[in-house]
Amino acid sequence: MSSVEQTQPLFSHLIELRNRLLRAMLAVMVVFLGLVWFANDIYEFLSSPLVERLPEGATMIATDVASPFFTPIKLTLVTSVFVAVPVILYQIWAFVAPGLYKHERRLVMPLLASSSLLFYCGVAFAYFVVFPLVFSFFTSIAPDGVQVATDIASYLDFVLALFMAFGIAFEIPVAIILLCWTGATDPQSLRAKRPYIIVAAFVVGMLLTPPDLISQTLLAIPMCLLFEVGLFFTRFYVRKDREEDELE
Repeated sequence: MSSVEQTQPLFSHLIELRNRLLRAMLAVMVVFLGLVWFANDIYEFLSSPLVERLPEGATMIATDVASPFFTPIKLTLVTSVFVAVPVILYQIWAFVAPGLYKHERRLVMPLLASSSLLFYCGVAFAYFVVFPLVFSFFTSIAPDGVQVATDIASYLDFVLALFMAFGIAFEIPVAIILLCWTGATDPQSLRAKRPYIIVAAFVVGMLLTPPDLISQTLLAIPMCLLFEVGLFFTRFYVRKDREEDELE
């Protein structure tokens, strides 16, 4: 086979990748244009767990001149990516699916769907469960004479970091299934290492969350529970793969 014939598939794959990326970016921009007019409302919704727990008469502040404009816009862009995740995942699926075997396609698509759902659940858990407890704790321990007035840009960076930490942590079942499916480990080995994994969950919770015991524990406990969920479903996935290999 000549070098020209070898490079043609490469160029076709690069063109296909470019087209998939452009479609994903277009989906994000369409969502962004639809949400940008509600940027302030979106930020108000995001900041409500803190604002509702501020001392009477206290408000959030903007220490930078452009923060009142750029901070809600930044949040809207992140929200647009968040909303467009199903389209982005479909573009990823459409790009990799032709190169997968039949049994691999049956596994990858459910994993993509479940990973996005688990990420959403992690973000929802952080917003509805963790934020009220954490912000109640932070606002209640302020020393006398200290007025709690959080900068809007700093608050956004803080909550986005927590969203990412909890979203990634909730992907543990998918990660365990992939590890066992690729042969990197097996359910029996993971079950034997359960005590170490529990300790690791609390260490990860300490590293990914603010330096308070509440948020660290609220991240570590779901990670331990999700480990058990992933361990349960991994057993069935491994069994299916082995049966298919025997049939082939």
